[in-house]
Amino acid sequence: MPRQSTLFALTAALAASVSLPAHADMMFNRIASFAVAENLPADIEKTTPTSSEIITASEDGMTLVYSDSPLGAVGFIDITDPRAPKAGGIVKIDGEPTSVTVAGDKALAGVNTSESYTSPSGNLTVIDIASKAIESSCDLGGQPDSVALSADKSFLAVAIENERDEDLNDGVIPQMPSGNLKIVPLAAGVPDCGAIKTVELTGLAAIAPEDAEVEFVDVNSQGEIVVTLQENNHIAIVNGKTGEIVSNFSAGSVTLDGIDTKKDGKLSFTGKMENVLREPDSAKWLDDNRFVVANEGDYEGGARGFTIFSRNGEVLYESGPSFEYEVANLGHYPEHRNKKGVEPEGLATGAFGEDKLIFVGSERGSLVGVYKDTGAAPELLQILPSGIGPEGLISIPARNLLVTANETDLVEDNLARSHVMIYERAEGPAVYPMITAKLTDEGTPLGWGALSALAVGDQAGKLFAASDSVYSAQPSIFTIDATQTPALITGKLVVTRNGDPAQKIDIEGLVADGEGGLWIANEGDAAKLVPHALLHVNDKGEIKQEIGFPVELLAGQTRFGLEGITTIGEGDDLTLVMAVQREWGDDPKGQTKLLAYKPKAKEWSAVRYPLEAAEAGWMGLSEITAYDGKLYVIERDNQIGANAKVKRLYSVSLDAFKPAKLGGDLPLVEKTLVRDLLADLKSATNGYVVDKVEGFTIDKNGEAFVVTDNDGVDDSSGETLFIRLGNISAVN
Repeated sequence: MPRQSTLFALTAALAASVSLPAHADMMFNRIASFAVAENLPADIEKTTPTSSEIITASEDGMTLVYSDSPLGAVGFIDITDPRAPKAGGIVKIDGEPTSVTVAGDKALAGVNTSESYTSPSGNLTVIDIASKAIESSCDLGGQPDSVALSADKSFLAVAIENERDEDLNDGVIPQMPSGNLKIVPLAAGVPDCGAIKTVELTGLAAIAPEDAEVEFVDVNSQGEIVVTLQENNHIAIVNGKTGEIVSNFSAGSVTLDGIDTKKDGKLSFTGKMENVLREPDSAKWLDDNRFVVANEGDYEGGARGFTIFSRNGEVLYESGPSFEYEVANLGHYPEHRNKKGVEPEGLATGAFGEDKLIFVGSERGSLVGVYKDTGAAPELLQILPSGIGPEGLISIPARNLLVTANETDLVEDNLARSHVMIYERAEGPAVYPMITAKLTDEGTPLGWGALSALAVGDQAGKLFAASDSVYSAQPSIFTIDATQTPALITGKLVVTRNGDPAQKIDIEGLVADGEGGLWIANEGDAAKLVPHALLHVNDKGEIKQEIGFPVELLAGQTRFGLEGITTIGEGDDLTLVMAVQREWGDDPKGQTKLLAYKPKAKEWSAVRYPLEAAEAGWMGLSEITAYDGKLYVIERDNQIGANAKVKRLYSVSLDAFKPAKLGGDLPLVEKTLVRDLLADLKSATNGYVVDKVEGFTIDKNGEAFVVTDNDGVDDSSGETLFIRLGNISAVN
């Protein structure tokens, strides 16, 4: 039995991951993103759901091969130039490809052909990479999941999962038939179907021993296969030549302290979970005596981190919550997935120069941790942004490349497609993260995300941001030190009403009041009883004044309300100016309002603002700030990736800003294009263009900043782009 994780191991984990290095001699950066929908042939609609799940590479590293379960295909990507990946086509398969690897010039895919959970079936399909032709297949007698090639290419290990029905008896196991391990002899990449060995793995685990839930396989240089039995919380080592079970042991459990455990609309790392089963998914050998597992969890457990075992079952290292902390510090913590946290799932390893590296993919945080294998506690080198739901990872050390396959395809919601993302290791600093946060005094994450506003402080480089209603139980204002790279969130102020976190607010705009407090633009939603309003908070975050919209405005209200606030004038002439996101019922089509409110006189007025025509979806405003005689406005569509057409910064001259009283004719202002932000969004991290450019401000020195809203990592990659545009005088 493996030893429980010790205080020493956990302490080492936390010490190794306190902070990310700002610079290292060799770092990975994303150089390209490939939407796998680009691989769809002409006779298949581009809106057809497709996915990249498990990914591998040809032996020369020039072609990527991935499994596409929803499409029923194996896909190919030409990365001769990794900065410009090209569609390589697909091979349709009769069944559901679950995994793929390459042996010589053949792609070997495990294919699920099951008619039901109780009658599982599948095969190993052989595809010639050059001709994209299916050459043969072997019946596997069950539903395959993971496949792994031996170092000498003499055999293929196949995990036969025979997955359980999660809707049957709440997914409780045992559910027959049991899974097993297949060892398939190979010659020049061609399987010998008549000589397949079956290794039964029943009777080993303490949990449902009669039903082996086989999940993942990997092979070391000696031909030994590590096999994870995820729902059984068990691991076996099998001799790939003989089929003998060399050793087997429980994956054990971990006690996690200082974690977020509740789906409650706030980020609070104060919870504890005791004796959490690891339930590992993927496993990768580090050498012939050690392997690493990703403790995703699937049934009862999920320990949120990764563990290094010896081949005899000794726990050599346990990450505890340290990986999750790093994910949270980058704003990628999935609060809506608190049962299993960030869910480490995919793993890859590779020797890059003198460094043996471990890559850990967070399925729910949509990040990849890059660690150096030191032989003891791994050293965190950096965190990489990925697409939504990284499932498969492959390192290509000969080309200094790492590739992730991100399975989630949200085409039916008009959101991000499944992407394959390519990273190159080279000299220079890491581009991502662009903003991060310091730990609390207790050593736990501060907790942030969904930045929906940006405002300037009283010093150059001091900014404020806020989270929106994604974290409705903890509306927060953050202080940012933008003089650092990456920008650093140094403080978090919870907005309160009568001493408790304020409810029924959605912060979409901020501006400092010059006295230590802030004005807040609150976006209302009548259906949720959230009022359209202006809030005034002091330096402690306490709401001291709430100003509702007048009747003249509310008559035409929709839920697309305030999306920014700024100030012009001073003293008795102080005027708050707000941007309304979209047309309301009393607006002409293609126009929205810029509102003005004078707190001293309690007077409302407005102008109309002309919106660009949207090619798809809608067009609206998301921020406003005043600087040097102009109002600067962010105007954007709600499109993502290749469909995004408008993410722009416009200006309106204050000389021409003459708001009129509500209830009558409102003047239409003229706008001037200052900068098209699409190029900035594309080049920032070489990912796809994100939807929500939500914050813009200009500091005391005239430096301009843009920030995006990651939607709290819900149907989002979680990336927050903090873009420095330079001095506003040169922004064009």
